[in-house]
Amino acid sequence: MYFSLIIPVYNRPDEIEELLQTLATQDYKNPYEVVVVEDGSSKPCTEVVEAFKDRLNISYYFKPNSGPGDSRNYGMKVAKGDYFLILDSDCLLPVHYLSSIENTLQHKYVDCFGGADAALDSFSNVQKAINFAMTSALTTGGIRGKSEKIGKFQPRSFNMGISKKAFETSGGFGNIHPGEDPDLSIRLWKLGFETALFANSYVYHKRRIDWEKFKKQVSKFGKARPILDKWHPQYKKVTFLFPTLFVLGLFLSVFLVLFGIKFMLLLYVVYFAIIWLTAVSQNNFKVGSLAVVAVFMQFYGYGMGYLESFIKIHLLRMEPKAAFPELFFK
Repeated sequence: MYFSLIIPVYNRPDEIEELLQTLATQDYKNPYEVVVVEDGSSKPCTEVVEAFKDRLNISYYFKPNSGPGDSRNYGMKVAKGDYFLILDSDCLLPVHYLSSIENTLQHKYVDCFGGADAALDSFSNVQKAINFAMTSALTTGGIRGKSEKIGKFQPRSFNMGISKKAFETSGGFGNIHPGEDPDLSIRLWKLGFETALFANSYVYHKRRIDWEKFKKQVSKFGKARPILDKWHPQYKKVTFLFPTLFVLGLFLSVFLVLFGIKFMLLLYVVYFAIIWLTAVSQNNFKVGSLAVVAVFMQFYGYGMGYLESFIKIHLLRMEPKAAFPELFFK
């Protein structure tokens, strides 16, 4: 196989430099190419790309801003490979990343896969806490991390592979964001393609994020899901409701305390204690405390976003683009 790595970037020259440095130290011996797509940035990464041309087979394209999904499609159209590896610019790669993908594809080929994400010791405490919330099996992040027990795996585009055949047949990513990656996965299933989790092909996801951005991000995730359920009703799951039920249950448990009923709130206390203990055991005391905040924000942001979207899309029957224009690129 000839891999083409597709990397969209938007105003992140320092970020892309770190990613390219980890690409330049891969233990992979076969030829591959790197395609960097600048999505209308005001801070272009041309100088960074130029600095790696003696170490990587790398090409650079600048296009007007149209979102990450369209940028990935653009990159796959100009790429020369027969298998595309899609990465976010805020990822760092372990030295075995490319070789692990090839080994797994040779053992059991699939036309689309997703890899896990992890955190390095050098990440900030907030980054580690958010990574825990986004990947732990104790949260809604389990399916994004190393669990493939809940139905079919839906690859996420920060670490994803797709064959040229699957891309050309499906047309690639749609213009919703976020939500473009599960939408693509479902459309691939309908076309007869398989998806899989490559647990060993993980990346270190160095999210450049603060609490406000994180809350906004997970809220958008929640808003996107009822839209996907409308587009693909046969793939709806009751589990998508869990974050909303979790938050409403928390509000109810606090209200019941006013009437002397404390058992329900105690269950939430036990749950967050487990979150804290698990995050501490994997990191440190401070990350454990921050993980409790991150998990609460994840449930609240996703759950309330889902509830708002469910009401607008499924009860009021609003058109998705009219209800949430911020989720769609033109």
